[in-house]
Amino acid sequence: MIDLHMHSSYSADAEFTPSVLAKMCAEQGVTLMAVTDHNSARANTEAREAAKERGIAYLSGIEIDCLFEDTALHMLGYGIDERDAGFRELEEQFYRQSREASRKMLDKTLELGFCVTEEELEAAAEDSLWPGVWTGEMFAEVLLGKPEYDGHPGLLPYREGGARSENPCLNFYWDFYGPGKPCHVPLCFPSFEQILDLIHQTRGLAVLAHPGMNLKGKEHLLEPMVKLGLDGIEAFSSYHDPGQAAGFLERAGREGLFVTCGSDFHGKTKPAVYLGGHGCTLPEEQIREEIMEGGRFRAEINRQEIEKLGSYV
Repeated sequence: MIDLHMHSSYSADAEFTPSVLAKMCAEQGVTLMAVTDHNSARANTEAREAAKERGIAYLSGIEIDCLFEDTALHMLGYGIDERDAGFRELEEQFYRQSREASRKMLDKTLELGFCVTEEELEAAAEDSLWPGVWTGEMFAEVLLGKPEYDGHPGLLPYREGGARSENPCLNFYWDFYGPGKPCHVPLCFPSFEQILDLIHQTRGLAVLAHPGMNLKGKEHLLEPMVKLGLDGIEAFSSYHDPGQAAGFLERAGREGLFVTCGSDFHGKTKPAVYLGGHGCTLPEEQIREEIMEGGRFRAEINRQEIEKLGSYV
């Protein structure tokens, strides 16, 4: 089993440490893993060591927010050199923006008539490695946990049995804090081209994450991204049904992209998403070969990390 998309506590919206993720992967039978935190590469050192101790092959990773033609995308980088200063600078930029945005999100939430305090949000963020950053999921956790809001009509869809209760905190985030929603606070994302260059300059492979979410209705953007140097596509994802996965698999073949599979596991903020739950229908050996072959497309790829995967097949 392979899972190349999961988040550790170095992501503000995720629950488990890199070491705990490796333990969970071992228990689930995952044989190749990658921790891909939001705009941070810091988890890789700990995750790699923990994976090695449990006999799991490890591929360094990151997931970066970026923009292409005014469309927000998530770009996965694999086989990167996480020690590169470019990733530290990227993380610092996102951290500063996220702290400022958190206060504005609180103001907008109060304007809707909800009662929530900084102290309550800090308690929800107690285990976060991003001090002062409050995510939409944290706002949901606080509000849904308040007894006085048990019957609040605006929150009923996120309670058990409600239309948005499958991943309630995540859905609350999308419905209230996502783009175009009442509590949304935009961040200044780097361009697709900038992130593509950063990943490639650090000897990594650039893969478009869960395209069924980010390219919904904009599938035509894939072709120009490929021309700019996109290496792969996450065809198999927790968010893709079998038909979507098959479509992206076929598209990858036409565009000369390699394919990956990832659950996007976070823990409590996405209870319906589980490790290995990406629905991949390809043999494990083929996915490994896809990654290795993808690495051969780029002369400067971190071959030591990519090619050693072959010894695990």
